[in-house]
Amino acid sequence: MNTLRLNNNTLLNKALITFGAAAVAIICMVLFADKALAHGYVDGPASRAYLCKTGANTDCGAIVYEPQSLEAPKGFPQAGPADGKIASAGGAFPKLDEQSATRWSKVNIQPGQVTFNWTLTANHATASWKYYLTKPNWNPNEPLSRNSFDLTPFCSVAYDGTQPPKNYSDTCNVPSGRTGYHVILAVWEVADTPNAFYNVIDVNFGGSTPGDTQAPTAPTGLQAGTPASTSVALSWNAATDNVGVTGYNVYNGSTLVATVTGTSYTVTGLTSNTAYTFTVKAVDAAGNVSPASNAVSVTTAPVVVDNQAPTAPTGLHVMGTPTSSSVNLMWSASTDNVGVTGYQIFKGSTLVATVSGTTLEYIVTGLSASTAYTFTVKAIDAAGNVSAASNAISATTAAPSAAQAWAAGVAYTAGTVVVYNGVEYECLQPHTSLAGWEPPFVAALWKLK
Repeated sequence: MNTLRLNNNTLLNKALITFGAAAVAIICMVLFADKALAHGYVDGPASRAYLCKTGANTDCGAIVYEPQSLEAPKGFPQAGPADGKIASAGGAFPKLDEQSATRWSKVNIQPGQVTFNWTLTANHATASWKYYLTKPNWNPNEPLSRNSFDLTPFCSVAYDGTQPPKNYSDTCNVPSGRTGYHVILAVWEVADTPNAFYNVIDVNFGGSTPGDTQAPTAPTGLQAGTPASTSVALSWNAATDNVGVTGYNVYNGSTLVATVTGTSYTVTGLTSNTAYTFTVKAVDAAGNVSPASNAVSVTTAPVVVDNQAPTAPTGLHVMGTPTSSSVNLMWSASTDNVGVTGYQIFKGSTLVATVSGTTLEYIVTGLSASTAYTFTVKAIDAAGNVSAASNAISATTAAPSAAQAWAAGVAYTAGTVVVYNGVEYECLQPHTSLAGWEPPFVAALWKLK
């Protein structure tokens, strides 16, 4: 009897464990179904969340560990986080929604051109970047709401649905007519999910940060890449500051050559075969400047006279079956004594496109149905030398396609063929299309026909 009871209990425990695991999996699917595989925050001018991470803002809660996670539905101001929860992007980090005239550290700015720098810890296909500013008569002692902001963005930057670099910047004209404390709302809208990332930036127009006389630490680890004849790429480790580093001054000897928000810069306009010494200093919002970094010395490369053309591309062939309006070409790489910088694609004797030196495939579009074409490819280098033509390849386009043009708001089934920008695509998964889900941008939903 005891043995039977033990076996029954064991079976019951296994069933409960199995059920619990399944329940957790379902809950995770619900919670994270709409989350973007993207994360990022504004670190110049420093956002409220970023200043929590650096310690300039205190009593912030869990956001100190993940300032990149302020994610909520996109579509502000019609959609997005609720009033009173804008700073926390919907309430996941409620400490950020505490609002008063003195609650948060502020970054000094002036009206006019301001560069907003995003650090994208997981960059993702992007639709746009938008920046909003509080109204002249807003109340800094009330929770942030749509009524706090001018709901027309002072800066709106459309993006093409591709992935931005992990260190991304927008230079915007910040409006005049504000004094003292205001809040900027920066919004990064992801292209192929329903979500966006929301960062508020506490700024002070025309003033100085009271009591901030502490300069940032000196940047460390300044190093240079292999110099070219007229340029060299520099990179360094970030400095720290009691309030927040707002930028870095790059010096050629004693001459200031650039001020940047990131930790890298390519110095251009140099003279070939010449020695240079570079240093970097950090600055904060109060204008305090750090000591100089370590110095790095380089000598630019001599100018190379290049009269040698690349070798001709080989193995030009057609990939797949031509559509009624396009042909997919592929070829093998050329070589050059200095380096191949591009390839020219010809239809007969007509140049139809030039692609980069690392691109070995090109789809020729805009062709006529049921028509024979001949293609060749030539390689080029930085000195303008052009190779001999590749082997010629002939292809005949298919008969006119009955496929419809892709459009947003249409329910597509698997196997449906559409035309987008003259190229045919086949649907891989049933879905209703949205703007930003164009076939070239969503490989999970469409493939080249």
